[in-house]
Amino acid sequence: MGLARCRNHYDFRKLAKRRLPAPLFHYIDGGADDEVTLRRNTQAFEDVDLVPNVLAGVEDVDLSIEVLGQRLSLPLFFSPTAMQRLFHQDGERAVARVAEEFETLFGISTIGTRSIEEMASSTAPKLFQIYIHRDVALNADLVARCKAANFNALALTVDTVVAGNRERDYVTGMTTPPKFTPASLLSFAMHPTWTLAYLAGERFELPNVSRYVKQGSDVASSIASYIHEQFQPNITWDDAAKLIQQWGGPFALKGVMSVADAKMAVQVGASAIMVSNHGGRQLDGSRAPFDQLEAIVDAVGGEIEIILDGGIRRGTHVLKALAMGATACSGGRM
Repeated sequence: MGLARCRNHYDFRKLAKRRLPAPLFHYIDGGADDEVTLRRNTQAFEDVDLVPNVLAGVEDVDLSIEVLGQRLSLPLFFSPTAMQRLFHQDGERAVARVAEEFETLFGISTIGTRSIEEMASSTAPKLFQIYIHRDVALNADLVARCKAANFNALALTVDTVVAGNRERDYVTGMTTPPKFTPASLLSFAMHPTWTLAYLAGERFELPNVSRYVKQGSDVASSIASYIHEQFQPNITWDDAAKLIQQWGGPFALKGVMSVADAKMAVQVGASAIMVSNHGGRQLDGSRAPFDQLEAIVDAVGGEIEIILDGGIRRGTHVLKALAMGATACSGGRM
């Protein structure tokens, strides 16, 4: 199967599994613990039916939406996803090109593999997702660089103060940068196209943090070790409010799942919430974002933009979320 024969998410997943070495495929494909929440995120859409109205005159269809201060041509955008060059050498640049083509927004992760400055050249609307590190100077540097690069919005991820128990990564020995170990060497050898491109390509690093943190760029590290050693675990609502003021522009809180937290997001002045459980990669057993959407819309709809993030695999999933009251949808692995 090649790209031309892929018709849906599931076809692309099969192709990715064939092309990527096991540590990389299972890193992006997997979730936490028993992966109940990972599966539930998509299954939740099956429990709600669509009831169409007909004879509505649909020759001219406008899918555009305004979110985070930007007018997008469709109500779907790319969530920030870490370390994209692990999956293709172009990494975030490839996603930016698609965002430009379809006139939508894309996100860049703090631990992305293309720099803030490099991605500033993209003409698509840009969101930077920040992880609060223990190094205060690093956090301030990220915000200042995003302002200088004219990013359109900032998002604070609030559900990753500790690492999820992603057991697939333990089994495969996943690290960043990738490390050829006895356990993983066979898989890298069986995927020569990826391996040769990685070895012959530009040096792998995490350029948004590498000025301050060698871990993940010069020092190979598991994802769990990086999170435990680098991320600040005791961030509070006061920290979020200060960051919102420091940024001074459109601001989203990513990882909000409860009604109480949605109300707090309104109080601290966030522009939007991304209703998300980190793709089922953090707390297994948590609800699907779609299952929480109705209650959150009832509580804060009209007071804050509500972005549904997670589990989206079809256009009808987006339609169901919008019908339930979401402002827009986003996804990282879709």
